[in-house]
Amino acid sequence: MTQRDVVFPPQRQALYERNRYSPAIRSDGFLFVSGQVGSKADGSPEADLETQVRTAFNNLNEILKAAGCSFDDVVDVTVFIVNPEEKFETIWAVVPEFWGEAPHPTLTGIGVTWLYGFDFEIKVIAKLPEPAIA
Repeated sequence: MTQRDVVFPPQRQALYERNRYSPAIRSDGFLFVSGQVGSKADGSPEADLETQVRTAFNNLNEILKAAGCSFDDVVDVTVFIVNPEEKFETIWAVVPEFWGEAPHPTLTGIGVTWLYGFDFEIKVIAKLPEPAIA
């Protein structure tokens, strides 16, 4: 079995170990990031929807940073939204704070009925920067 090249953000490894998954895996020049939600350090959801979305993006950005990249390196995004008919506009009002300038990554949005107490989740694939040649 190939050893997985796991990326852990600072101070959240225990949360991932408790839930038995890797936050991100490096493979063949790409970073595959598990879905990130607006969880506090203890794993509980932020109550306010806008705060939950911002926290999900901040959690995502911590993983990207730990891997040596940023949201500018993201090529594909999948978002999951509980009750999107009701919550999409509120969520999408927050997204430009983190999304950056065009051209934007590809996007798939999926409406779901349950996200373990959360209303928003974001999963991405990023192209890792090429190593600097000395």
